[in-house]
Amino acid sequence: MERPFRQCSAFSLRRGRDTAERPGCGKEKIIGKMEERGMDKKKYVAYVGTYTHGSSVGIHIFDLDVETGGMKERKVVPINNPSYIKMSHNGKFLYSIADEGVRSFNVLPDGDLEPRDCIGIDGMRGCYLSTDQEDRYLFVAGWHDGKVTVLSLKENGDFEKITDGIFHKGLGSVAERNFRPHVNCVNLTPDGKYLCAVDLGTDQIKIYKFNARTGKIALADLLMCELNSAPRIIKFSRSGRFAYVISELKNYITVYRYDGSGKNPSFELIQTVPTLNDYHSATSAACALRFSKDDSKMLCTNAGDNTAGVFHVDRETGLLERICVLPVSGDYPKAIDFFPDNRHIMSLNHESNSITIFEVNYEKKYFTMKGKPIPIETPNCILVSEL
Repeated sequence: MERPFRQCSAFSLRRGRDTAERPGCGKEKIIGKMEERGMDKKKYVAYVGTYTHGSSVGIHIFDLDVETGGMKERKVVPINNPSYIKMSHNGKFLYSIADEGVRSFNVLPDGDLEPRDCIGIDGMRGCYLSTDQEDRYLFVAGWHDGKVTVLSLKENGDFEKITDGIFHKGLGSVAERNFRPHVNCVNLTPDGKYLCAVDLGTDQIKIYKFNARTGKIALADLLMCELNSAPRIIKFSRSGRFAYVISELKNYITVYRYDGSGKNPSFELIQTVPTLNDYHSATSAACALRFSKDDSKMLCTNAGDNTAGVFHVDRETGLLERICVLPVSGDYPKAIDFFPDNRHIMSLNHESNSITIFEVNYEKKYFTMKGKPIPIETPNCILVSEL
């Protein structure tokens, strides 16, 4: 989410290797090292969206060194307040929140961004973006005005038109912060049937039936969350069987078994996992949620407590197992992500204007900092992409 989270947090603060032919032959280790070298040859970039004031003017492009866990800034693409960015599934286009609505870019072979198109969303600025699997629609969440907006996209990546827009209604339970709707996240269910709009202000997730032919949405169901939990983000497993919701004020992740095969969508709660240690800041607010690319690990962050949590994901049962929750050596971790090797992670520390990088030891259940913090003004979101 963007700057308003700082306001609401002031109340709570202030995601077939061959086996050895016989024991001890070493074949598996050799193949493993070959695979690692193959990954090292691939090139990756990280796009970091910021609030554009001070020394920041747009989307920062970093080249990644996967082997060492390094990041080197290449350039900055000017754009007004790119507080959230999203890559199309085909990897050809990047979409960004902007003061004027939403902007699109061509993704060039070297990872550079070429400005393409812009469209207004008939509302206040958005805070979150997602697309359908076919890259035909872009969904926008509106924190300021509690609006869900659906935009149709052309094959060339340009915007076509607004196909639907719905303002949430209702009152929250805490007048000082979530006294009205705040749509913080919009994501389709993996089967493409429903659009889940996470409303932090009213402690619920509105589930809309999505018509992929017309781009229209219609309310189908409500997933009621715990009072004053402030649900923030919903993510689905790659298998499409499980949904994960992180809640800002209760500082936990809830795991649901999802089934869209029936007449109505089904979300069955199967686990609730704290994002904090037993010893923690009393002013913490759970923030980011991210899967590793293979769905085997999950990251979260805790603003105020200034920690990050690493979890193992059981892909068969959907259940989470905590590996560790440790400090990120920065203030207000707004976003977090894995390096492609899953051994390194990067934390975007919004208030201390820095990115900190860590190497994770999964067996011993800890992570350690790599190098010095990377200076960057008010980082807000990150997206890692292979060239």
